[in-house]
Amino acid sequence: MNRRQFLRTTSIAALFAGCPNLFSASANRPKPPFRVLFSNDTTNTVSCTSPWHKKGEPFRAAQLEASVDEVAGTGVDAHLLQPGLGWIPWWKSKVYPADEHYRWFKERTGLDADSFGKYMLAGGDMVAVFIERCRKRGQAPFISLRMNDGHHLEHAGEKDRGAVWACKFYIEHPEYRLGPDPAKWEQHVLNWAIPEVRAHKFSFIRELCENYDLDGFEMDFMRHYSYFQLDKTTSEQRRGIMMEFTRQVRSLLDRTARDGKRRWLCARVPAYTAAHDPLGFDLPGMVEAGLDMVNLSASYFTVQQTDLAAIRRSVPQAAVYLEMCHSIWNGRKLTAGYDVFPFRRATPEQYYTAAHLAFARGADGVSAFNFVYYREHGGPGRGPFAEPPFHVFKHLGDRQWLARQPQHWFLAPGWGQSFVKPTPLPRRFTAGQAETFTLDLVPPTGGWKRAGRLRIQGESSLGESRWTACLNGKELVATDDVSEPYPTPYPPMLGKPDEMRAWTVPPAHLRDGTNKLEFTLTNGPRVTLDYLDLAMPAGEAAANEKKVT
Repeated sequence: MNRRQFLRTTSIAALFAGCPNLFSASANRPKPPFRVLFSNDTTNTVSCTSPWHKKGEPFRAAQLEASVDEVAGTGVDAHLLQPGLGWIPWWKSKVYPADEHYRWFKERTGLDADSFGKYMLAGGDMVAVFIERCRKRGQAPFISLRMNDGHHLEHAGEKDRGAVWACKFYIEHPEYRLGPDPAKWEQHVLNWAIPEVRAHKFSFIRELCENYDLDGFEMDFMRHYSYFQLDKTTSEQRRGIMMEFTRQVRSLLDRTARDGKRRWLCARVPAYTAAHDPLGFDLPGMVEAGLDMVNLSASYFTVQQTDLAAIRRSVPQAAVYLEMCHSIWNGRKLTAGYDVFPFRRATPEQYYTAAHLAFARGADGVSAFNFVYYREHGGPGRGPFAEPPFHVFKHLGDRQWLARQPQHWFLAPGWGQSFVKPTPLPRRFTAGQAETFTLDLVPPTGGWKRAGRLRIQGESSLGESRWTACLNGKELVATDDVSEPYPTPYPPMLGKPDEMRAWTVPPAHLRDGTNKLEFTLTNGPRVTLDYLDLAMPAGEAAANEKKVT
């Protein structure tokens, strides 16, 4: 894309917005009031076994209503529905009607619609059902639309059940894709430097905003986080495109607002600033263009160590949220396909600790993504499963309560996301080698008062290997206690005793802010560390409070 083409596309986008007031002055606008956001991907209503969905049952509207009901009164104040993957409307659409899509799908594959499609063909409207239920249950209804989701697109050109997720626009325009390899997620999604790609997505957003009484709209840029050919665009071009798109959506929300109420605009973006430039995100510019809420995501995992503090400083006018998920770490796939890997579930203590740090570093609230996937879903060999810990939402928006709780800090492997490499773990050690890690820590109310425990977990048995650990330059004393620091009902991927090492942590060694951990394999064969955690008990006042209550 040359300069002339870039100017032409951004000017077209400005005209496409159809509103003279493209900028919304950020200084005088109100801040969103929400503390806890809850994302609902809709597909969980049939992919998960739950109290209201037996395994294998087809989709019914009552299941979507139940997914709203089960978080009512928990502390969730905004509910974000993702109506599918962003390619096939699960609402009353004139841009791409259900009968057109599923008729075309059957002509191509010979296959009938799935249960979602059958519901739509029978006249269903998931968005309408969702909004009505949210209103009844006291939750602000948002729609979260996936801007470039890569799920199942590898099957788009096949006579396969997975092809039902790909729309005609995608199939008929292979030249719009970021690359030629259908197996690679970063290539088989669409190129946002092409005006027609953005216009197609905006057409869906427009009819959602025009036809439904939403409280807010989220642009989900994390499904999938690939939008541009980096060798063919500049930073300026990428940022210009994303800011212009934000202005378009802001203008649309303002134009379609009802009863003078502001419709909130949210963006789900990476929690790491290193990923922003390749994706075209200039968050201060996007906030100036009308973005109200910044939802910081690690894509799929609960993480505690992010760039939230720096992002908070860059967008003081916006509401900033830290996203948390059901998993902190996924293992290797057990077979081919989706949802076929074991995963280590996030615990309440890990949620509370993440939220405590987020608030201390300037967050306005937290969000939950894929939260219900504690439930049975996907391939075999990944259990045992459990009901989600919905009770945590009662506390996740309460800064004072969080600051009095036992802490469970951790580092674990992520996806190894593009633009954010290398990840802290896994890390290989050879004899005599020292490796350092950092943790941003925040003390509880009254400070750290009692000793805690630091643990490491190997990829496999650590055998007879010997280790030393230092915290902020002070050597720690080893302990044989490698047990889980808090009771957990989630056994998958917990370390076995021979995979663990542990040390006692005196509270005086810790700092509010950056803490340096150094581990040395002093003797033994080459090993890989997959996980580390630091458990610090509640202060004396908090412990006494728990005894009283």
